[in-house]
Amino acid sequence: MLYSRLGRTDSKWLTLHDAGRLDIVQECVVASFFLSHGLRSDVTFHAVLSGPPQPPTHLQIDGTELFDVRTDAETWTAILKKVLNRKTHPGITTNKMSFEALLKAKAATGQIYVLEEHGTNIEETKIAANPVFVLGDHVGLPAKAEAFALRYGEKISLGKTPYLAASCITVLNYLLDRRSANPCS
Repeated sequence: MLYSRLGRTDSKWLTLHDAGRLDIVQECVVASFFLSHGLRSDVTFHAVLSGPPQPPTHLQIDGTELFDVRTDAETWTAILKKVLNRKTHPGITTNKMSFEALLKAKAATGQIYVLEEHGTNIEETKIAANPVFVLGDHVGLPAKAEAFALRYGEKISLGKTPYLAASCITVLNYLLDRRSANPCS
């Protein structure tokens, strides 16, 4: 679950970067779903876009239904423009759900983990079934959003180094893949 402070909520832009850093959303989507020769079907990605002109916009991507996608920015520019213009793409939906409402809904079905450099090291954390990881964009989570999220979950860390959001997702997928291959760990 990615909180995008500046992500535009319309399709009136030329590049992902100029659309309030939707390039970060695209990088996170690629890190969430793409394997060498396929897509992860066991992932649902959420981004809450809080930029102009009409925030919020909740973007949901369901790995069980997602197809007709590639990893390149041009493909995702076209897809995001389409869905932000209220058209459809397989596996992708948008609505006006706020970060807080989405977080409450996810907390009802899974354990919330807020990624932050000063949290408990993930190696010391037993990740529950159906985890929900909350990340900020290049600016990070706003203080109020982080405080709200921590009412429902716990702060965990990948270490003291601040990684890009997409890199965090790659590391999380690696760790979860290792744990599912070796359920005793």
